[in-house]
Amino acid sequence: MTTTQNFKATIDVRHIIPRERHPLIFSTFDRLVAGESLLLVNDHDPKPLFYQFQAESKGEFTWDYLESGPEVWQVQIGKPTADKAAAPVGGCGCNH
Repeated sequence: MTTTQNFKATIDVRHIIPRERHPLIFSTFDRLVAGESLLLVNDHDPKPLFYQFQAESKGEFTWDYLESGPEVWQVQIGKPTADKAAAPVGGCGCNH
C-alpha cells in the first residue's frame, strides 16, 4: 500500500554523525507549526528519542510509526493541532 504524505522535512539520520542527530531533529521540530510534521528515517527503533521528546516537548508532539524495521524505521513526528491528540505520556502507542 502506498500513501502520499506531506512532510515539512525528511531527516534520514542513517548517514549523520550520531552526536549531531538529536540536535538536528529537535531544531527541525522546533521550526514546525501546528499541523506540520517531519519524517524521521533510521536504521533502528528511535524509542529513546521518543522519551527525549516526552521530556523536552512536554508531550506536545505526535509520534506515528510508518515503518518498523527490521532494517528501516520511519516515524512521523509532528506538532498537533488543537483538535488532534498528542503522544500519550508513558508510551509511544507502538506494538512493542
